[in-house]
Amino acid sequence: MDFTNKNVVITGGTTGIGLATAKVFIAAGANVWITGRNAENLQKAKAEINNSKLFTVVSDTSKFEGISILEKAVADSGNKLDVLFLNAGIGVFEPLENVTEANFDSQFNTNVKGHFFTLQKLIPHLADGAAVLFTSSTAATAANIGSIVYSATKGALNKIAQIAANELAGRKIRVNIISPGPVDTPGLDTVIPAEVKGSLAGVTALQRLGDPNEIAKTVLFLASDAASFITGTEIVADGGYLNYSLK
Repeated sequence: MDFTNKNVVITGGTTGIGLATAKVFIAAGANVWITGRNAENLQKAKAEINNSKLFTVVSDTSKFEGISILEKAVADSGNKLDVLFLNAGIGVFEPLENVTEANFDSQFNTNVKGHFFTLQKLIPHLADGAAVLFTSSTAATAANIGSIVYSATKGALNKIAQIAANELAGRKIRVNIISPGPVDTPGLDTVIPAEVKGSLAGVTALQRLGDPNEIAKTVLFLASDAASFITGTEIVADGGYLNYSLK
């Protein structure tokens, strides 16, 4: 798929799915801006990709100040965006009775408010016919114990994306959702104990964890002309997790 000289913004692009997606877009010829909260992590990502088409922006999109920084970086580039991949996300997994206000707010601020207002503020910078993509999760559909707040954020995100698809259709901007299942990322390691992570492969039909590059390729497809008649849709890339019946 050819993205030569297309302009792509990826929030949360320093590790995992975001970093893998930056790599595939650059390999396809795009100019890519990635955001992250930590300047050191952004520099590590930049060194790993090592390509002049990669640009970094220190931006915490869970806060309006961070969104403004990103908006200014896009405006200063003088480019319209062809792809906006809203990927930044966090998760805290704990039962209902243990949820704190701080954990509730941090997840909704990053996973919902951040994506909503990043999209809102960047609408004037989107090219007509652009693609907007949200990273959701199979957690939005599943009802796993301990995921009550995280799952709620992803359910809210799905509805935002579906309505945005209708509201932006007049400019031929497509809005879609990618919902990964269990994917082997550094982020997964920070929220799932090692003994639990080891069992996740067993609850997918393919009997393995996903690779970030597999999700990145799905994002690339949804952003491409090959998906030109797809909008307001959720693509589930979960190795059969949601539909798998243990034998």
